[in-house]
Amino acid sequence: MRVVEILITIVHLIFCISLIAIVLLQSGKTAGLSGSISGGAETFFGKNKGRTIDAMLERYTKFVAIAFLVTSIVLYILLK
Repeated sequence: MRVVEILITIVHLIFCISLIAIVLLQSGKTAGLSGSISGGAETFFGKNKGRTIDAMLERYTKFVAIAFLVTSIVLYILLK
């Protein structure tokens, strides 16, 4: 049982570090008034919105955050 705890802890730390790195790689959403206007235009008129780096990082963030949450809950149950 101790080996499982160590493995899940290592995976949890990997998810933690990758979540921090992915969030830091994303560009900021608030660029003032001009950023909100151009961001709205990009949302409505951008054809390749789903293929941009920001969109990929957003998908990775969701996946890693869910995995981080699951490993947190599993570690809590195992160490309880």
